[in-house]
Amino acid sequence: MWRNLASNALTFFVVLLFVIGGVIIWGKQQYDSPGPLAQAICLKVERGSNMARVSRELEARGAVSSGTLFRMGANYENKASDLKAGSFLIRPGSSMREIVEAITQGGKSTCGTEVVYRIGVRGSEIRLRQLDPASNRYVETLSFDPLAGEIPAAYRKAREEGDLRYRIALAEGVTSWQVAEALKAADFLEGEIAEIPPEGWLAPDSYEVKAGSSRTDLIARMRAAQERILAEAWENRAEGLPLTTPEEALILASLIEKETGVSEERRQVASVFINRLKKGMRLQTDPAVIYGITRGQGVLGRGLRQSELRRQTPYNTYLIDGLPPTPIANPGRASIEAAINPDDTDFLFFVADGTGGHAFARTLREHNRNVARWRKIEAERSGN
Repeated sequence: MWRNLASNALTFFVVLLFVIGGVIIWGKQQYDSPGPLAQAICLKVERGSNMARVSRELEARGAVSSGTLFRMGANYENKASDLKAGSFLIRPGSSMREIVEAITQGGKSTCGTEVVYRIGVRGSEIRLRQLDPASNRYVETLSFDPLAGEIPAAYRKAREEGDLRYRIALAEGVTSWQVAEALKAADFLEGEIAEIPPEGWLAPDSYEVKAGSSRTDLIARMRAAQERILAEAWENRAEGLPLTTPEEALILASLIEKETGVSEERRQVASVFINRLKKGMRLQTDPAVIYGITRGQGVLGRGLRQSELRRQTPYNTYLIDGLPPTPIANPGRASIEAAINPDDTDFLFFVADGTGGHAFARTLREHNRNVARWRKIEAERSGN
């Protein structure tokens, strides 16, 4: 009898092991298989939340087939304690494993409401926008100029709720004074800006920041980025350039940046300046003259006067030889690369052509014809 009992117990134990093994295999397949979510959702994880609460919400919203299995998988992978606060985009068909990865790694929100502070040449603007999970596109809900003084109530309310991502978008061609003034108006940043950063040394780009980030630290990031871009470009510069230092390349890049907004023209504009420098011709570029007047503190807002073209300043390239003493704006990567790798042309002149671009010329006679055409276009537009 004892032998039969032992045999039956062994059989039961073997069957139990098979059942447990089968359950584990099934659970792992469920954990790794595509989930039931048919349409993307934005999952908000509150500060102080836990995996049990999150698993219940995921099950209620149809993102996982079993909240219990989801929680068990997170515990098995020792990730339950790594839950991050934020808003996370959960894509259709995401497996439980993929969802766990999304809400435990990095801690960067991937959906929800975002504050984008655009610092531009002609003004700055804060935009409040929200990601629509279904289309994976941002929908703008609010925009305003923080330098104007009036802060919309909707923005203040969004700030109080706290679940926001912040991004600083620095446009190509802004001056360091414009950047400093705009950052002072960013109520989600902290700290003083002791002095205006050196002109040209802030990289135009998009910078993600957190509420309470230091203005000084952000400027340091911008400068470090520009230094890396310039160093890399200088290492790959063309031979025979009339530029002796990376700093001179940065100055030239800033002139290119302010002369054209057409990306295809940058290397042609660069070729004109390089050809003039090689021949000892003055650069005669209006943006540099304007910088000598404004020192980068806003835009001139009108055409240059003859008296200003005759005024002696370190930036009047109609009167000085070679490059101005400093950059006149913060150039982007494309303008820096154009400065050290210009097109190979014989061009010595360019003028606006009425399309947003420029007409280039090899001789003064050809240039004068282009200027006459541009004057005619200007007259027609003004109705004269």
